[in-house]
Amino acid sequence: MSQVQETKIVNADPTALGVFGLSLITFVASSSKLGWTSHNATYLMPWALCLGSFAQLWAAAIDFKRNSYFGAIVLGAFGLFWVAVALTWFFANGFFGTVPEKADLSQFGYACFGYMFFSCFITVAAFEANKVFGVILALIVVLLASLGFQLLGVNPDFFGPIAGWSEFAISILGFYAAGAIFLNTFFGRQILPLGKPMGWVKKAA
Repeated sequence: MSQVQETKIVNADPTALGVFGLSLITFVASSSKLGWTSHNATYLMPWALCLGSFAQLWAAAIDFKRNSYFGAIVLGAFGLFWVAVALTWFFANGFFGTVPEKADLSQFGYACFGYMFFSCFITVAAFEANKVFGVILALIVVLLASLGFQLLGVNPDFFGPIAGWSEFAISILGFYAAGAIFLNTFFGRQILPLGKPMGWVKKAA
C-alpha cells in the first residue's frame, strides 16, 4: 500500500495548484484595477508572493521533474513574473527604503511588453493543449499589452479598464480550469471539459 501511495505522489499533476495560484492573484489584483478595492498594493503583496509566484514556481519545479515541458516553462515563467511584480510593489511602497526620485515605472511597462511577446508563442501551444488554456493565454496577451500601454501613459483611461476586465476574466477561467484539472485527475475521467486541442499545429511524430 505504501508503494502505491508513493507512486501516486510522485506522478501527481501539479497543474491545478499552479493554475489556482495564477487565478487567485489575478482575481485579487483585478479587484484593484477595477476599483472594487483600494489601488494600494500593500495587501496584494503576500498573495503575489505566495500564490502568484511560489505556487506556480513549486508546480513548475515538479513539472520539470516530470519532464512536462509546457507546465514547467509556462508556470515557471509566470511564477517569476509575479516575483518581479511583488518586488516592484515592495519598492514602490517604500518597503526597502525611500523610492528614488528618478525611479521610472515605465520600465515595468516594457517588461510587460516583453512578457506579452513571449506569451504570444505560449498561446499557440496553449490552444494545442486545450481550448480553456488557449483563451486564458490569449487574455494574458491582452492584459500584458494593456498594462504596458497604461504604464507608459498611453491613454490609461482606455487601457486601464481593459487590463482590469481581462485580468478578471483570466481569474474566472483559471478557477474553472484548476477545478476541472483537479476533478478530472482525481476521478481519472472527464468531469468538467476543457475543450479539445484546436489541431492547428501538428506535433512531430
